[in-house]
Amino acid sequence: MLEIRDLKLTLNGKPILDGLNFAVEKGRIHGLLGVNGVGKTTLANLLMGISYPDKGSIVFEGQDITRRDISERARMGITLAWQEPARFEGLTIREYLRMNRHLSPREANNFLWMVGLPPADYLDRGVDTSLSGGERKRVELACVMAMKPKVAILDEPDSGIDVVSLPHIMNAIAEMGKRGSAVLLITHGEEAVNVADEILIMCAGRIINHGPPQAMCEWFRGNCSTCKHIGQPDLEGA
Repeated sequence: MLEIRDLKLTLNGKPILDGLNFAVEKGRIHGLLGVNGVGKTTLANLLMGISYPDKGSIVFEGQDITRRDISERARMGITLAWQEPARFEGLTIREYLRMNRHLSPREANNFLWMVGLPPADYLDRGVDTSLSGGERKRVELACVMAMKPKVAILDEPDSGIDVVSLPHIMNAIAEMGKRGSAVLLITHGEEAVNVADEILIMCAGRIINHGPPQAMCEWFRGNCSTCKHIGQPDLEGA
């Protein structure tokens, strides 16, 4: 559904993405796992059209969208959930969810339940600083689900949240895959990627290993978590 072909990007003379190749498929959750500073968020911005690569291409449903802007990609069904969700003073959660004009009140309620937020307690609350970090991320994820995206790019949905919120977030991500969305779950935390169908391990702007969650998490612990030269993998074949 979404193909990344030989993406390259250099900033201030430093290669950030160095020939990145992989595909995100309909109805599957792909975990992109890597320590901080290896280019994961930069990649998310490229996929959403916030910035553009120096070389390579991004192909969505057979169309080259490498130079399409963020609005065009959103209309095509690509959505990005930010690592730090925005807060909107004066906007209620009900109004935020109903930005999808085709969403019924019943569906809005269901999406809140999916992320563990009782609608009666949350629909009329503001999308503002009164929400905790975990609540805000759950609201953001409910909104992404309400958009019914073809591709959902989730940038560190597990970052900085409380232990109560994490299971709800992971269950909601699993539900997105079941509903047919292609999900790219970007994280540096092994716990989050257990919900994925496949794990891609990223370092130095490229994929250095991939496979099933359990095997890749063990490999990541043994090779990346203890690495003292981040961004310069010293691995045979990497």
